[in-house]
Amino acid sequence: MINFINILFYSLGVILPILIIVVALIKPSKNKLKNVLNKFLVAVIIFLIFYIVKVGGINLMKKINDNNEIKTEHLTTETTKNTTTTKNTTKATTTKEVTVSNNQNGLKIIDGILIVNKTYSLSKDFIPKNTYKDATGLKYCSECIDKEAYEQYKLMKSDATALGLNIWIQSGYRSYELQESLYNKYVARDGKTAADTYSARPGHSEHQTGLAFDLNSITDDFQYTDEGKWVNENAYKYGFILRYPKGKESITGYKYESWHLRYVGVELATKLYNNGDWITLEEHFNLTSEYKN
Repeated sequence: MINFINILFYSLGVILPILIIVVALIKPSKNKLKNVLNKFLVAVIIFLIFYIVKVGGINLMKKINDNNEIKTEHLTTETTKNTTTTKNTTKATTTKEVTVSNNQNGLKIIDGILIVNKTYSLSKDFIPKNTYKDATGLKYCSECIDKEAYEQYKLMKSDATALGLNIWIQSGYRSYELQESLYNKYVARDGKTAADTYSARPGHSEHQTGLAFDLNSITDDFQYTDEGKWVNENAYKYGFILRYPKGKESITGYKYESWHLRYVGVELATKLYNNGDWITLEEHFNLTSEYKN
């Protein structure tokens, strides 16, 4: 939509005024100076009108994108709704030696990486610190992302834009309370078994960490878009991983999500990208992702 507004602006708001002035200069007239001035005034008015339309239209689309999260956390296809969860019967193996620690807040941190999945959770009152925008008191915020992660996201977005691609954060930070509300809604709609395949229980969502976010449409169709393909192949260069890769449902506990990115830093993200064959955090750190009940 924003690209359409830009095209409309440049074709009518810029080119048309220029043509009007050129015609005024070329066309014979008894009072050529007056004619040129009149045409110049008309051109300026047209330019201003389309400039206002352009700015207003782009701002409106950005506002819609930022506020669209409440509509849904994970829009699922009919196939997903009827899918039953696959229990994690496969455990990843690794010979990697890691440093595991539980800080005073009970967070599971391995080699400096905060782990949140079906096995490891966050407390109800956990609020991420050092974020681009303060998350205190907010239930939802697309800019309440870890500062380093958000700066890398902006760089990724800028590079994508230069290629004619449009990516945006559809769903960023979510509080425990909001996640609880969303999860309960999905359970009521699809049942607990199905909901657990695509929605995290409160306290188990990476969105609460301020280190993860969902891009664009949040549907299975995103993987087939130019943006989805580019993100899958390039996100690691900016320190992001595809958190729930295709074919790893029994390991992560969640369906494939081409839109869900998690920040872990460029070094680890490059390892997990694995030349396009994504490795999960569970595999890398030899972890499970299973609810206790």
